[in-house]
Amino acid sequence: MMPMVYTVYGFAIFFMIAWVCLWLIHIMAFSYSKWKLHRTVDRSPPEQAYPGVSILKPLTGVDPNLLSNLETFFSLDYPTYEILFCVEHEKDPAVMLVKHSLLPKYPNVDARLFIGGIRVGVNPKINNMHPAYMAAKYPLILVSDAGIRMREDSLLDMVQHMREDVAIVHQMPFVCDAEGFAAVYEKVYFGTAQARMYLGADFLGINCHVGMSSLVRRCALEEAGGLAAFADYLAEDFFMAKEVLARGWKMRVASLPALQNSGSRSVGALQARLKRWARLRIAMVPTTALLEPLSECLPLGAGAAWAAGQLFGAEPLPFFLVHVLVWFLSDWLILRSVQNGSPPFTKVQFLVGWAWSECCAPFVLAAALLNPEISWRTRCYRLDWGGRAHELKPSHTRKL
Repeated sequence: MMPMVYTVYGFAIFFMIAWVCLWLIHIMAFSYSKWKLHRTVDRSPPEQAYPGVSILKPLTGVDPNLLSNLETFFSLDYPTYEILFCVEHEKDPAVMLVKHSLLPKYPNVDARLFIGGIRVGVNPKINNMHPAYMAAKYPLILVSDAGIRMREDSLLDMVQHMREDVAIVHQMPFVCDAEGFAAVYEKVYFGTAQARMYLGADFLGINCHVGMSSLVRRCALEEAGGLAAFADYLAEDFFMAKEVLARGWKMRVASLPALQNSGSRSVGALQARLKRWARLRIAMVPTTALLEPLSECLPLGAGAAWAAGQLFGAEPLPFFLVHVLVWFLSDWLILRSVQNGSPPFTKVQFLVGWAWSECCAPFVLAAALLNPEISWRTRCYRLDWGGRAHELKPSHTRKL
């Protein structure tokens, strides 16, 4: 009987410690967001000229927002930069958009188009960017996904964070304002759960690098083997940061978040992304499968409510309800901080989006565990433990 009692109390103590730690992360992330995000960018002339930046823009297909997103890169408030568009196939509609809608409209901006790519591994994004990377002429490389929309001062903000000992400056993922439930769900996720763990990890010095908008010092990347060294990983951003940090360089989060502005938002599309990211995390860090549920409001709250009853005689249901209420209010505060003001929807819409996001989170993780195959664009991959990827032939894939 005694071993069973010790086991029950052991689990209860574990859940209570996890609960306390997550609330410390809540406090840490919110406080850090108020200090870190949306600082005023210093526009005064620098003592030394800012280094040039080569912007790599990998493109695949077009959507209704692509043209306006790309145009924001032609009006950056930065003295010296080039834009290198990368398209894998000649017949991709993005080729015509760049050739006929962008390059003629902005003849005074240094911009080029690279078509074809070079296969250096299984990662299609790296294969697509590699010719442009080899042709880049500046010491700083900005890798920016097609769906990113830039403020005029975003690049200047990133470069100002690039100190002598820093090799990577990345923007925290967020989203532009948009209408519809999918947009609410997207903003709630990136402004609460994603922001909390991203800011907490950065504050604690944990590798949280997401490469959708990432400024890299080229010499540091070359020390790690160059862009091609990470072509066998789908999570090239994580492993790039890992190798660069291992060589003594530092990494910083910029003040301004990365503004994703997809032209085709849907609940299904966002959940497909979340499943893909969960599969990547599980392959890279297998303990994710055990620890990630404890970062979610509902599983953690249920475990902590049971633990409080075992350890302190507390009523589990009131404990759980108070936990959910305070978590909800905490998420509202951090969303306002990341948004730098009120979000573009009502508190009722936030409640619905938040409840949907929290209820779906355990099922997204379960789906990622049950099917380890990763669907990306028109390709499908399977990951080894450690993150190395293998592309699957069409006959070996199945619908996710």
